[in-house]
Amino acid sequence: MAMLRPTYSDLMDIANKDVPEGGTPVIKSRYSVVIAASKRARQLVDGDEPLVAAAPDDKPLSVAVEELYEEKVKILGEGSEGEDA
Repeated sequence: MAMLRPTYSDLMDIANKDVPEGGTPVIKSRYSVVIAASKRARQLVDGDEPLVAAAPDDKPLSVAVEELYEEKVKILGEGSEGEDA
């Protein structure tokens, strides 16, 4: 079986890369990555333009995951304000 890329761990590492040593991570579980990707996919379904190159047959969730991976959309920590996922 082939591994899918990016992995949950890849996305968690990207979301937490700016957290200082000993700081509270933005993402603490895979569940948070899934929720962020699904929220962004819903925005795409509702008409938002993709922020990455996407083929017409790409599914909204695949586009959302790629946006997270390319850091076009950032996951905000709890209590953060903003329109990102």
